Amino acid sequence: MGSVARVTTINARSEESFDAAVRLGMERAQQTLRGVSGGWVKEQKVEASDGRITAWSVVLEVTFILED
Repeated sequence: MGSVARVTTINARSEESFDAAVRLGMERAQQTLRGVSGGWVKEQKVEASDGRITAWSVVLEVTFILED
């Protein structure tokens, strides 16, 4: 017997770091979706003001297994 997975896109933003943005996105995905099995960072970007980075954003592709 096999399994079927689906991929969904999540955007997450943090004022701390890319790592924090990824953690936030994956934690939120796991609260909403059942069967999350992984994810990958598709895009990264930063916001800046006065020459300083003010926020880090990621676009995540999150994989979850569809239930029977």
